[in-house]
Amino acid sequence: MEAYVMDAFSAQIFGGNQAGVVLPDRELSDALMQQIAGEFKHSETAFVRVESDGSVTLRYFTPAGEVDLCGHATIACFVLLRQLNKIGDGIHTAHTKAAELSIEVSGDTVWMEMAPPQILRTLDSCGVDELYSAYGLEISDKPDGMEPKIVSTGLADIMMPVKDHDTLLRAVQNEPLVTELSRRYDCTGVHMFCLGDDCTAYCSNFAPLYDIPEECATGTSNGALTYYLSGYGVVREDEENVFIQGEHMHRPSEIRSRLTVKNGEPSVLIGGRAAMSLSCDLRI
Repeated sequence: MEAYVMDAFSAQIFGGNQAGVVLPDRELSDALMQQIAGEFKHSETAFVRVESDGSVTLRYFTPAGEVDLCGHATIACFVLLRQLNKIGDGIHTAHTKAAELSIEVSGDTVWMEMAPPQILRTLDSCGVDELYSAYGLEISDKPDGMEPKIVSTGLADIMMPVKDHDTLLRAVQNEPLVTELSRRYDCTGVHMFCLGDDCTAYCSNFAPLYDIPEECATGTSNGALTYYLSGYGVVREDEENVFIQGEHMHRPSEIRSRLTVKNGEPSVLIGGRAAMSLSCDLRI
């Protein structure tokens, strides 16, 4: 069966966040998909099926287990399907375990509608102390007026504000502690950010609970950040936002977002491009 590696949220190979994409030629068991994801060793590998009605079904596996949604892998899948002429430009429906999503394909750019945004929890003072110490930081490294919150647009992450770019880059993760915090709060990981001058925000994303010490581009997390920042007036309706992520990893990525209102409710779109870096036959 056909298998690919796509560099998502980048226009060139060796940038952005890598995702495995598999186009199965038959039904695969969960155990086999898990083994394939372990073979690829990327943060997520997506398994894609184009249905007879033109919609697309996606499942996502990390090396450690299945997740309900992955933004960068979704962008990668739809860019690939467009390149292979399996779909055309326009609006497509994506079936995921998190939600049924609307995907807009326009040439080499894909915009995906995230699951409905939700603020699930604001961390209390003890939780805030523990969170910042897990990165070798002090409470004084938190900007005034912004509090860490658990937010979801399909996957829940702790939004962790820091006061400036230097603080973001000097943070060092205590993986066992962040793993424990993620398990305790029932979330994927931590999305650390600072506001930017030439972009909406600079970000670092950590998910050690899923064997991902750090990711260089995360669509779901920046979707959640878009909604979080709208509560502070940083993000406004129908404006395009730009998030830069992955500097720690020397793979800077550019993730775009838009906040809209759909049927009277807030909706977040995540956009980006992807480049194919590897094409192969998977022999099973």
